[in-house]
Amino acid sequence: MQQHVTDSRGVLRHSPWVHVVQAAAALGAGMGVGRFVYTPILPLMHAQAGLSAATGANLATANYVGYLLGALAGTFLPRLVRSPAVLRSCLVVLAVSLAAMPLTHSPGVWLLLRLCAGVASALIFVIAASSLLSHLRDHPAHLPGWAFGGVGAGIALSGLLVLALRAIADWQAAWWASAVLTALLALPAWFLRPEPAPPSASVTPGAERRTTGPRTHRWFTALLASYTLEGIGYIIAGTFLVAAIEQSSPGWIGGGAWVLVGLAAIPSSALWAALGRRWSRPGLLLTALAVQAVGIALPALIGGVAAALISAVLFGATFIGVSTLALATGAHLRFPRAVALLTAGYSVGQILGPLVATPLLHHGYEQALILAAVVVLASAVAAALLRIGFPHHMPTPGHPVAHSEPAPGGPATAKITT
Repeated sequence: MQQHVTDSRGVLRHSPWVHVVQAAAALGAGMGVGRFVYTPILPLMHAQAGLSAATGANLATANYVGYLLGALAGTFLPRLVRSPAVLRSCLVVLAVSLAAMPLTHSPGVWLLLRLCAGVASALIFVIAASSLLSHLRDHPAHLPGWAFGGVGAGIALSGLLVLALRAIADWQAAWWASAVLTALLALPAWFLRPEPAPPSASVTPGAERRTTGPRTHRWFTALLASYTLEGIGYIIAGTFLVAAIEQSSPGWIGGGAWVLVGLAAIPSSALWAALGRRWSRPGLLLTALAVQAVGIALPALIGGVAAALISAVLFGATFIGVSTLALATGAHLRFPRAVALLTAGYSVGQILGPLVATPLLHHGYEQALILAAVVVLASAVAAALLRIGFPHHMPTPGHPVAHSEPAPGGPATAKITT
């Protein structure tokens, strides 16, 4: 039964938790399954479908190219981000693209299907993220965090499906099961309310540029650089982590580690958002990136079951948290179309990641993971630059400044900045 709350004007509205569940389902379908189910299925396709390492990387790249196209569409056609019809169409396209993967052994068709899935995933993500940052702007920051945890739930559920099916079925059944899971998650996501159209501006366009552009562009540039580098580093691990672990551990360890990634990711965004009440987001972003770099490097440097499981927890606990922190920071800076621009930069990084890692795959996956860790450390350096003089207080035009709390040993940070 749906809960309702009444706002200060006496208007009856849905409980924010209804919006959280709907957005979580959308993100679980679009990202957790549509994007990341390829990671646990990849070793099955290597073993059963004759997929080479290079072709596997090309399929990943095709998906990320599609993701870039979807992000760019959201950037330059903002009406798409505010359309329920676009959201629903993308959910359908995504489920169909997953179900069609087992119907062929043609790498060319696989490339096209993963391209389409990437476009759909990006638009779903941008619509859901923009919806969260607009509709829940005046609610506690942990609410959008739990919604972003839907990505982790999708990863865990799809990972469990593949782990269970690998003992009794083949790679084709894994794709079909992921399509069914996407369709089930699409049911609650179907009714998600996208970001509303912006109100009529009360200032001239030139005045708006003077308010939002020159004052924040240098911080947004550092944020965009950090998030783009994170896209390169994290996607190498996100694509090849299971295959890397399975090279030196029993087969179930790789699949189990991926489920652990999803489980660790579920509460991570809410946790990082809660920490954001006491510490600045740029500092938290730096911390999360440093922890993630350690997690990515562990399987390559140490190996073994313990290192694989610790790596999974550290990776899962940070990669969605990094996205949450970066997008919330962009929204805090009030940079125009921040979510779509950051998503576009992230997707460029994801395209570059498999391309730069492919030459290293001839020697196994360890060198690729080391490269990913180094790139994530570079992302952390950019996040450190973001901290210099960061404007922690950004008053909303026409609204009072959000209440703030001083961070221990650091500047005050706004409780609600998203």
